[in-house]
Amino acid sequence: MPATNAPETAGRMADAARDFLASLNTEQRERAVRPLLDDEERRHWNYAPMKREGLPLLAMTPGQQQAANRLAATGLSRSGYVTAAVIMGLENILDAVEAWSGGRIGVDVGSERWRDPQLYFVTIFGDPDEETWGWRFEGHHVSIHYTIEGGSIIAPNPTFLGANPAEAPFGGEGRLRPLAAEEDLARELLHALDGEQREAALISTAAPPDIVQSNRPRVEDGALPVPTRRLMGLPDDPAWDERWRAERSGLGFGPEQEEAVRYSVTPSGLVAGALRGPQREMLEELVALYVDRLPDELAESQREALAGGALAGMHFAWAGGAEKGEPHYYRLQGPRFLVEYDCTQNDANHIHAVWRDPEGDFGEDLLARHYGEHH
Repeated sequence: MPATNAPETAGRMADAARDFLASLNTEQRERAVRPLLDDEERRHWNYAPMKREGLPLLAMTPGQQQAANRLAATGLSRSGYVTAAVIMGLENILDAVEAWSGGRIGVDVGSERWRDPQLYFVTIFGDPDEETWGWRFEGHHVSIHYTIEGGSIIAPNPTFLGANPAEAPFGGEGRLRPLAAEEDLARELLHALDGEQREAALISTAAPPDIVQSNRPRVEDGALPVPTRRLMGLPDDPAWDERWRAERSGLGFGPEQEEAVRYSVTPSGLVAGALRGPQREMLEELVALYVDRLPDELAESQREALAGGALAGMHFAWAGGAEKGEPHYYRLQGPRFLVEYDCTQNDANHIHAVWRDPEGDFGEDLLARHYGEHH
């Protein structure tokens, strides 16, 4: 969605960023701060467990960690922050699921542990005392980005939350599912469609092994998922390539399915205008799940922009199985709006869910216009 005014939110972000930076020593500050302009790192984002630029929580004192989390919380609603915090805590669960063996895979993640709830990095781009600046909070399955201009204009994309495991047991019948709504509501919408509608929405019988755009810095026409090793910036390795081929084969994801889910600027799937009353309401609720990850002030302005016409052009596309536990993928695509979701890896118990602006991720269109006018 286009950037919009949210001065109170921008003010809270600036205050939190200043407090965080003031708590750092010189060496920490050098790791945490990068230029806003002419630095490709600002456009780099990732959701894999890996070493990143910036200052990780594990290199901070408890007070500095609190300041870092306070900054992250300014970029999310209350429910969004709760979800992100739970996702970070899943690293301990995942470590146990993997029999505490992850640290021996030989990949440098910037920690002695492969699964580490303190392996989340903070980066400030520019200076929060300046007119234009930005920040990033990122680690495994959490990626939050903001660009702020003039103390009021904010670009909040990409916004990524994932979960591995997507579902884990509590005592009794309780289940931990931090992204339950994103999964269940989309499936409910699919089941609410009639035969002709469902035929339009179902673009592939098999789901892709990851979100289609992966971690590309810009939304690309014709994109397909990239192999895991490339996502993580690792060198060529036949073992990793074989694992990627096996994942695709296990999903039944061949050349025909690949072409069906390939990203196009011309949306595929079922258009919102073909939905009837309750169906349309479910689509609106599904879109709202992603918008409502933002702070209230910013989410409200984004909802107003959607109501202005973007929602009418929204397309809903589904790939894979329709029942819980089956690998599946869906995409919401409309003007200045793209959501990608997949639940395919680890026996369909591993979710990725990202909201992007195909034209203005990282505030690219905003900054280009601003600096074109002033220079």
